[in-house]
Amino acid sequence: MGRHSLPDDSAPPRTGSPRPRARRRTIALATTVVVAAAAGSVVAVSNGLLPFGASCGGDAVQLAVVASPDIAPALEAVADQARKDAIRTDGKCLDVKINAQPSSEVADSLAGRPATAEFQVWVPDSDLWVDRVTDERGSALTSVSTLASSPIALGTIHSAAKTLGWPGKTYSWTTLTRTATSGGTLRLGVADPARSATGLLALARINAANRKEADSADDAATRTAAAAKVLYERVADGDDQVLATLPRNDSGTELGNPRRNQAVLLSEQAAYAHNTSPDGGPPLDLFYPTDGTARLTYPYTLVDEDALTADQSRAANRFMTLLDDTPGQRTLHDHGFRPDNGTADPKLTGAAGGRAPQPYSAAPADLPTAKDLQALLGMWTITVQSARITTVVDASPSMAEAVPGQGGRSRMDLAKNSLLQALSTFTPEDEIGLWKFATHLDGDRDYVELSPTDRLGDRGAHGGTHRDELATAFNSLAPVPRSATGLYDTTLAAYQRACATYTSGKFNTVVLVTDGANDDIGSIGLDSLVADLKRLADPKRPVPLVAVAIGPQADLAALNRVVAPTGGSAHQVSDPSQIHEVILKAIMAAGSNGPR
Repeated sequence: MGRHSLPDDSAPPRTGSPRPRARRRTIALATTVVVAAAAGSVVAVSNGLLPFGASCGGDAVQLAVVASPDIAPALEAVADQARKDAIRTDGKCLDVKINAQPSSEVADSLAGRPATAEFQVWVPDSDLWVDRVTDERGSALTSVSTLASSPIALGTIHSAAKTLGWPGKTYSWTTLTRTATSGGTLRLGVADPARSATGLLALARINAANRKEADSADDAATRTAAAAKVLYERVADGDDQVLATLPRNDSGTELGNPRRNQAVLLSEQAAYAHNTSPDGGPPLDLFYPTDGTARLTYPYTLVDEDALTADQSRAANRFMTLLDDTPGQRTLHDHGFRPDNGTADPKLTGAAGGRAPQPYSAAPADLPTAKDLQALLGMWTITVQSARITTVVDASPSMAEAVPGQGGRSRMDLAKNSLLQALSTFTPEDEIGLWKFATHLDGDRDYVELSPTDRLGDRGAHGGTHRDELATAFNSLAPVPRSATGLYDTTLAAYQRACATYTSGKFNTVVLVTDGANDDIGSIGLDSLVADLKRLADPKRPVPLVAVAIGPQADLAALNRVVAPTGGSAHQVSDPSQIHEVILKAIMAAGSNGPR
């Protein structure tokens, strides 16, 4: 369905062929009040009763917009012009207030609670933030239009660009990052992928290139983890912060300062803003990867559309129209943005630091899937933070049950394979341990420690590494006949141990894998367990408890109560082979706030 023809859409028609639109949807105006108001406006306009362009007096419709800091100035310029031109919506003045806020912060807020009436429109720098809120079942969001775009490139100061052969020499993502980071060639900065779409999409392109070039999935993961380690050495909290790491002037002191980066991963628009700013510092030259760049998009997104008033809905549509029409698009262009279809303007690209034969006009690569991004963020969190994880696995008889469609393999077989896959993503600095539990495995105890929570790179008692011995322990897991599920006593014991052995500077957690409910009649009760966990949990020494419930017999409701005091999360899977993905997602969610 096309866009509604609004009675106050008096902006001049766009010239030339219409641009292809991405994810466009008309804002629904379905209430009787809106229909009546629209009909009344048509009559008023035809009789000349609404003097569009006249001084804006009387009532005004206020629209609150939260936008990514890079696009906020352009939106503010359009909003200011609308006020100067006395643009109206349904006979009332359009008063749009723009608030700049990092997209990651807004996504965190919207993912964790229902929307409030504080703002009606959100313009993040990427659809991935909208997808994240939706995946987390947070506030209701509706992406209506894509306002602009900007490709991601490597920006370097002139001396570094010359060293890399700019503009004539071109690179793939892997060769570009490898060349820029090997042998101390460049000091390369990047915004934290957990807080920056630019950083995350760049890492995703590096990972995609590794998966294409490597001989195996494990080899690709190893290469990406190595690249992540190098990037983390000079990571900045966000996009503004990474730009602040560039030299402030051309002096030898600034250029030679080891704290200053000579290159950064950034958007073309960010490079344009830097190069055209009178106090931006030495200009940047841009390298565009030959194997497809990622790009930022700017989705015009309604927040809790069903809760918008008739006036707010029409005002949101009116402002979107202003941004989408020729003057609005010209304003976005003047701030360094490409149109939503990514068409390159050589003058804009040249001002940003791009020049042929750099492939700045090439089509962008396919977007990574939400699943790929979740796994990538989990890998990033684990790789750059170092982890201390005690894994606690159910060994009750039900774990011997065959999983449908898996060739007769049992829950335990698939769980072991998935846990071993997770183990391969950890570095030698990570500390991992393994417990198993059922009932009465060690006298009255329901649990046994099969491998201590030690550093994977350390030597074990038998001459191999702790990683080798831990892999052997994982492979030894087997259901214990004639036992039951001693879930609560084991959970409390494992959490007490993790708190007592907490290691500062690492991501500390307990991962609990179970397919049943507690059925040890002599164990602690659920209420007492939750009370004890509340007492043990310390915000200054956090140990989030991650519970993975396998199959329908697992007591997910109880597990949700158990993890809540620790700041952890519970996840249900039907297929134990999903455990690896769930663990990565849970670690990413709990660990994305940085080292603890």
